[in-house]
Amino acid sequence: MNDAERARLADPDWKIWGPYVSERSWGTVREDYSENGTAWDSFPHDHARSRAYRWNEDGLAGICDNTQTLCLAFAFWNGRDPILKERIFGLTGTQGNHGEDAKEYWFHEDSTPTHSWMRWRYFYPQSEFPYSQLVDENDRRGSGDPEYELLDTGLFDDDRYWDIVVDYAKADIDDIVARVTIRNAGPDDATLHVLPTLWFRNTWSWGLDDRKPGIVAAENGLVANHHSHPSMQLSGDGSPQLLFCDNETNSQRLWNVDGAAFPKDAINDHVVDGHETTNPAQAGTKAALWYQVAVAAGATAEITLRLHRDEVAPTAQATDVLSARRAEADEFYAALRPAKTTDEEAMVLRQALSGMLWSKQFYHYDVARWLDGDPAQPPPPAARRQGRNAAWRHLNNHDVISMPDKWEYPWYAAWDLGFHAVALAHVDPTFAKEQLILLCREWYMHPNGQLPAYEWAFGDVNPPVHAWAALRVFEIDGGSDFEFLERMLHKLVINFTWWVNREDSEGDNLFAGGFLGLDNVGVFDRSQPLPGGGKLVQADATAWMGFYCTTMLAMALELAQEETPYADLALKFFEHFVAIAKATNTLGGDGLWSEEDGFYYDQMQSAGGPEMLKIRSMVGLVPLFAAESLDDEVLQQLPVFVDRLRWFFENRPELARTIAIELDADHQHRLL
Repeated sequence: MNDAERARLADPDWKIWGPYVSERSWGTVREDYSENGTAWDSFPHDHARSRAYRWNEDGLAGICDNTQTLCLAFAFWNGRDPILKERIFGLTGTQGNHGEDAKEYWFHEDSTPTHSWMRWRYFYPQSEFPYSQLVDENDRRGSGDPEYELLDTGLFDDDRYWDIVVDYAKADIDDIVARVTIRNAGPDDATLHVLPTLWFRNTWSWGLDDRKPGIVAAENGLVANHHSHPSMQLSGDGSPQLLFCDNETNSQRLWNVDGAAFPKDAINDHVVDGHETTNPAQAGTKAALWYQVAVAAGATAEITLRLHRDEVAPTAQATDVLSARRAEADEFYAALRPAKTTDEEAMVLRQALSGMLWSKQFYHYDVARWLDGDPAQPPPPAARRQGRNAAWRHLNNHDVISMPDKWEYPWYAAWDLGFHAVALAHVDPTFAKEQLILLCREWYMHPNGQLPAYEWAFGDVNPPVHAWAALRVFEIDGGSDFEFLERMLHKLVINFTWWVNREDSEGDNLFAGGFLGLDNVGVFDRSQPLPGGGKLVQADATAWMGFYCTTMLAMALELAQEETPYADLALKFFEHFVAIAKATNTLGGDGLWSEEDGFYYDQMQSAGGPEMLKIRSMVGLVPLFAAESLDDEVLQQLPVFVDRLRWFFENRPELARTIAIELDADHQHRLL
């Protein structure tokens, strides 16, 4: 089978352009320069259209290059809203009665791993978007009430909405066709304003590099020029009106201070309010093609665009590119379809993976620069030097990273990223391996060995799933990239040591850890000191360390087949696992197992002695993860390891009895 997409995966340049634009950059820690660390309030949604982002851009159906130098996304206007629809709206963590919550309907329907073909869909009401109503009604409701959603407002009654689909197809590495399909689902004729918008991420306003790029009018649309990147041209159907401004803050609107003559929201003010705010010289760092598309009831209209190297004229016809890439995407996913799956199941698999591929984001966060402030900006509050992430000055992120999603969680989380890598390995094992290695690099991993949790608190502790993730990615990729596995093992030994030294402070093989990311909300915050003093020993943290031991053991055994000395490391993790299992299962109040209940519990240690916290939760089930099945054929190839296991079981029977395993390498095919 001629799989064109798999051939493209061999060339990393095919992934230079992708859907790396976030869907929310307001309300993030990166953009928070407040004294008290209230990120949602420091940069609210109302500022987003008017204020230049310091670290990341956001947009609708946005794409950019892998350093987010140049971005392309879409703005829409139904003729009634008070602002252009340039980004997804949602409630902040304090506004939503169940926390932060996007209040719109959009879908990542399709994508290949090189983003040679992508599809995005959005349902946009034809009546005025109810920003205030959504905020006020959810504020009125309590945590026991259902959330008030956009559908509840009645705006979609009688199908009065726009069904907007954006398709992307790459004719070449830097030649991208975009097709916007606009369906008027409503019963009346209507007009939709469509503004494909091209802009440069603002790198010039912070006192670090004052070289300013530019976008100018050209015969066929817009040309974007940058000192370090090839010039790119955006052209489109027909004769849209060209609108220009600068990706700079409207300080007059926000703070009543003079600023840029044609700021970031100038296009918004011109289209929505008719103000003469755009640059008549037709130049700037942000520009849009303004289409006003009249569509009859039930009918559909299309706009075709092309973004390409300015000096290289496109050759293939846009419709041919779209058709070819869609067919190649079908071929790629057909090869992934498991036998005996239904068409619906195959669609679920494809859309799930496409959603993950759309959720890649260029993520930029230099913590030292964020803590100290920029030369051309007011200094941050002094309190932040001892506040959030102050211990992570070494951390400098400037990469395309897989996100949990790009609206509610537009920041990576360490253990989420491990699970992402396992799923993504089925379509792009190279990217999956790069993600795991990146998380362990010196500018991510703390010098003490801790992995960064997430931007709200890099020092929080996430479950150590990365050895398991590395091993699964290794296996999914064919089990031959021993260099990758070795690199990961060496880095994870450092992280394992951090866990032992930091979270087993008593040296008793019972671990703390804190929140651990499971959303297991307890009677108190597990990341804070115990009320009244003492120490909390966690069943899940301890079990995760047992799990960590088993996966490091399995990694070491894989490598020992190529380099025998790794068998010694495998033994180290085996013996550590046995010690953790013994400590966990010890009866009489010192361990975490309740023989009476048949369940594991956290233990509170205080001056009055240890006490089990008998709460039935996920905490007590995590110990089931800590198991490893050893292949007899592998063991037969490693007599050093087998001999040491025999010695261990013969000479340490009191420890051997604490784990469910019988060693008989001559007769057993699998050892648990």
